[in-house]
Order: sequence, then C-alpha cells, then structure tokens
Amino acid sequence: MEINNTLVMKTRFKYLFKITFIGFLLLSTELSHAQRKNIIINNELSKNAEMMKVKMGTQWMGRIWKFKFGDYAVEKSKMSWKVIKQKATILHTKNEYKSGYKFNFVLSNKTSDSAIVRAVYSNNINELESIELFPNIYFGSDEILKDSLSFTADISLNNTTDNKWKLFLKRTSGSEIEYKNEGVLVNGDRIISIIFVNSNLDGNDKRWFPALGYEFMENEKAICALQYFGGGALGYNKNIIWIDSSLNQKMKLILAAAMTAILQIKSPGG
Repeated sequence: MEINNTLVMKTRFKYLFKITFIGFLLLSTELSHAQRKNIIINNELSKNAEMMKVKMGTQWMGRIWKFKFGDYAVEKSKMSWKVIKQKATILHTKNEYKSGYKFNFVLSNKTSDSAIVRAVYSNNINELESIELFPNIYFGSDEILKDSLSFTADISLNNTTDNKWKLFLKRTSGSEIEYKNEGVLVNGDRIISIIFVNSNLDGNDKRWFPALGYEFMENEKAICALQYFGGGALGYNKNIIWIDSSLNQKMKLILAAAMTAILQIKSPGG
C-alpha cells in the first residue's frame, strides 16, 4: 500500500535520532581537526584539475538543488513527487520500503552549450524492527537486511545528436547482501568507471565520519572526481568537484552534468 512521507519519517525516527545524537556527541571532537580532509583522489588529477567548491543554492518544491560551481550552473529543473510504498508483517517486525522519483535539469556553462539530464532514482530497503514489550524491554532486533539504491540518467548536449551518455550508479548494503558502491558512464564503446573513494584511504583521517565521494576513471586515468559529503558531524554542503583541465569543453560539460545528477541524490531532500 502507498503511504505518505509522514508515516515513513515516523517509522525512521529512532534511526535518525540515533545518528543525530551520535553526531552531537562527536561534534566537539570533529571540530578539533583544524585541517579539513577531503576525499583522496589521484595525484595527477589533483595537479591538473581546477578544484571547484559547489554552492547548493536552494531547492524548491518540484525542483532540484540550484547547484553552481565554476562556470557551471543548474538553469532549470523539474522533480516528480517521491512515491513510497511499504509492506510489513502484522506486528511490523519486518518491513519493506520502496521509494522512487524522477527528475530532469539543464546544466549550462559560459558557452552556448548546455547539458540535458533525465534521471530515475529508486531505493529498496528490507529491515527488522524490534518491539517494545515493556518499558525498556524489547523483543527482536533492529537490523537492515538489504538496502539497494539504483540510479540511472540520460545525458546529452543541446546542440548535438551523437554525444549521448548513460549514467548507471548502484549501491547495496545490509546483512544479507554484498556491499557495492560503484557505477559507469557509457557512450558506445567508451566506458568511464565510477569508483567510490573517501578521505581515509591512507588511514590518516581519524574522524568517525570521513569525507565521501567518487572518482571517474577512463583507461586507468582519473578524469574527474566528486566529493558529495565533506566528513565530520557537519559534512553536508561541503561538496567539491575536480575536472581534468586538458579535456575539451563538451566532455567537461558531460562530466559536470553526471556529477551534478549524483550530487542531487546524495544531498538532503534528494
């Protein structure tokens, strides 16, 4: 049966409360790190790319975030209502949630080119939930069995018909499923791998919540990277994008559009 956002938020409240509570406990420790650590990316990309901090702007009803970085900016967008369905046992000890929505946007730069993106997002969660039999006495356990995110996007340029790309991103986790966090950006025979990275790949980021992101690799060369979470207790809205300066403007725009699409689903409200 379909349920509204209020019911889902109520069901998820205790998980969000735990995360929020832990975040506040760690806040003083996180703030003691004077030097913020970003995701670890390839050295050559770091040397040859401009580091662009992302401004999120605003997100209105029926629109995505008004992202802006470097010469790139979301000009217009449209987002559908999020459809959420739930199945549960009689006592709600086992629940299944399915959610999904679509969005599209136009990303422009300071040329006559613009990228058109049409995206579809879906997320399936199977979980166990304990029951409070008496005050502070619970039956069962709280456990995420399966959490599967699937995201696809069609990306094309406004002034050409042969430069069309397809973005695929998948993330799975849970006690009953193998962990994966990867994707590809495809155009015919060209395949760009999207690899999950963080700020603790060398073991030197001691924060409980490291910075998170993706690095795009083609022919074993890093061509761009995205940080969608800055790490620490207040890691949102610390987004950064790197794009190889040697790429042509059209390819830079395609990559910028792909990373903007990923930013949307990784940002609050996405």
